[in-house]
Amino acid sequence: MLIHEPENPRTRERMKVTYKWLKDFVEIKIAPKVLADKLTMAGLEVTSLEERDGDFVFEIEVTANRPDCLSVVGIAREVAAITGKKFKNVSRIMYHVSGKSVRRATHDARPLSIKIENKRDCPLYTAKIIRDVKVGPSPDWLKKRLEMVACRSVNNIVDITNYVLFAYGEPLHAFDLDKLSGDTIIVRRAKPGEKIATIDNVQRTLSLEILVIADKDSPVAVAGIMGGGKTEVSEGTKNILLEAAVFNPIIIRRARQKLGLQSESSYRFERGIDLEIVDKASLRAVGLIQELADGEVVLMKSLGLSQTQKISISLGVSFVHKILGVNIAPIKIKKILNSLAFKTKVKTKNNFTVEIPSHRPDVNLEIDLIEEIARIYGYEFIAKSLPAVKPQVIVDGTRDLVSLIKEVLAGLSLNEVITYSLIDKDALKDLTPEPASSLIEILNPLSKEQEILRPTLTPSLLRGLASNLNQKQSYINIFEIAQVFSQEGVQAKEELTLGIALCGVKSLLLAKGLIKEEVGFLHLKGILEILFERLGIKDYKFNFIDQSAQMGVYICREKIGILKQLSRVALERFDIKNKDVFVLEVSLDKIFSYVNLKKSFVPLPIYPGVSRDISLILKEKIRAEEALETIKAKAGALLREVKIIDYYKGKQIPAGFKSLTISCLYRCDERTLTEAEINPIHSLVCALLTDRFDAKIRA
Repeated sequence: MLIHEPENPRTRERMKVTYKWLKDFVEIKIAPKVLADKLTMAGLEVTSLEERDGDFVFEIEVTANRPDCLSVVGIAREVAAITGKKFKNVSRIMYHVSGKSVRRATHDARPLSIKIENKRDCPLYTAKIIRDVKVGPSPDWLKKRLEMVACRSVNNIVDITNYVLFAYGEPLHAFDLDKLSGDTIIVRRAKPGEKIATIDNVQRTLSLEILVIADKDSPVAVAGIMGGGKTEVSEGTKNILLEAAVFNPIIIRRARQKLGLQSESSYRFERGIDLEIVDKASLRAVGLIQELADGEVVLMKSLGLSQTQKISISLGVSFVHKILGVNIAPIKIKKILNSLAFKTKVKTKNNFTVEIPSHRPDVNLEIDLIEEIARIYGYEFIAKSLPAVKPQVIVDGTRDLVSLIKEVLAGLSLNEVITYSLIDKDALKDLTPEPASSLIEILNPLSKEQEILRPTLTPSLLRGLASNLNQKQSYINIFEIAQVFSQEGVQAKEELTLGIALCGVKSLLLAKGLIKEEVGFLHLKGILEILFERLGIKDYKFNFIDQSAQMGVYICREKIGILKQLSRVALERFDIKNKDVFVLEVSLDKIFSYVNLKKSFVPLPIYPGVSRDISLILKEKIRAEEALETIKAKAGALLREVKIIDYYKGKQIPAGFKSLTISCLYRCDERTLTEAEINPIHSLVCALLTDRFDAKIRA
């Protein structure tokens, strides 16, 4: 089965903007340093502030879910909301092509058609033909603006497209119209093996997963990433085709990874472009081209969507108060949302309907709106208080049970690890007999180490263990709770699994000194027994599998997992040498059906119990558990507890045998037991051991 790898929505990137540029869109009265602090407190962390040439350059960290802040307009909108100043209408600032403002050519425009082969790859494509441009150096103000945000000046046409990209977040591209073949612009996937020489003078081989802009003969640009050298605007260019579009972010990301090519355009297209800014940004560029390059607009064409479907969210004022712990007046809430371009309508006195603007795709829920309110209102004005602690009487649901299990394991001094779900196929060698048909492969792995979704936690735990061994750790006890994946036919299966790995020598500081012991099966078994006890699971067993270094774990005869000692060959694949490693993996999905967390109070016994120990020699092949179960079944109600308290194999014990000491506790709830009552029962227990198991009682 093949799947696509998701993109991390919280990747952070940097955006540069200048103080004077921001003032084009909002009246700022506060000092740059104060503004930097306010932006940081509102969630746009200013990582550096530099004074340069009479201006100030802000470098701002922007999360991938805020593509609107990858533009001066987007940052200015935040500044307006934070400072309470009015945000200037972008549409008025941008150049509108209408009436007398456009110098129309006296001759007919060149015919042009747009063809989009797949609307999902390109929801919107606009093209404007501008004739008789004069390509040359940009004016100083434009050069300086671009240089301040680390963009090199090329010529007035290219600089205008870059200026609009930084100002409005819409990447534009200008083609030399006279170098295009035919009268059709085609947005399509590249043909396998097709080539293009990009403007960085590199010949690139394309593939079907890469989107291109093409004329009738060949590709002229890698869509959303970089133009081709063939149609690049130069000093000899007279006529241009100005492109403004929206491309599928996933397609652009894959193409960028495939080609190893990063650009300011791809950076924005990968995170999503606001459909409603595309034509406005293009018109702003047209205005600047007419102003700085004397061009004439002779044709404007568009194909695809131009507006997004509006989303409305219901917002309750009482819910805002509950989440934030502070009473913000409804009129203040409305003002904050309006300052961020959210349109609010009053439903009732304490409820709003909020329409989400197209540039905020990250806002989908009521809680998202509350986050917006909190950061603009100011986290510093929300009073600090300890959270209310409500005793939780009932643990219910998978999340609560997982939390309980983690608490138990942490209480046993185990350390939680969190590892990637993607591993390489080679990691499974000598670890699991999983057939290749059951593995779920990744269609576009970022590396060989991320080929498949893991069917077991063991490889991930071993990598964590190896890393700790490399740091000279003598004792490692780690666990992870995560999904494992497999395929049954055409159906993908997920299973929540607990994995534990132990290695090394455990040191205990006791009254008699420092005790050291190597970890083994009994440590894993003990951890699981304590966990089962906390989860109220009683009918469980551990059985060795065919005399191997593996032990099956069963609840009510259902196998729920396995304990095993890993082979040297398997460990060497992870660069673990001369160490014994013990691993446990159990299915939590199966365990949860047996959990019983109901507790009932049992009074402490009034009458004392009497403890009798039995030391015996038993054949090695007889399991101690079998002996204990026989005693429990035959001894009667007065035997309240039976357990192994000592185990020994040595010179004094014959080969093929083992020495055990069994402790029996007798008690009655109505009276103190007498010797006359205890002796017959204890004699019966000893007889069971000698007759059934041929045990030899030691004096």
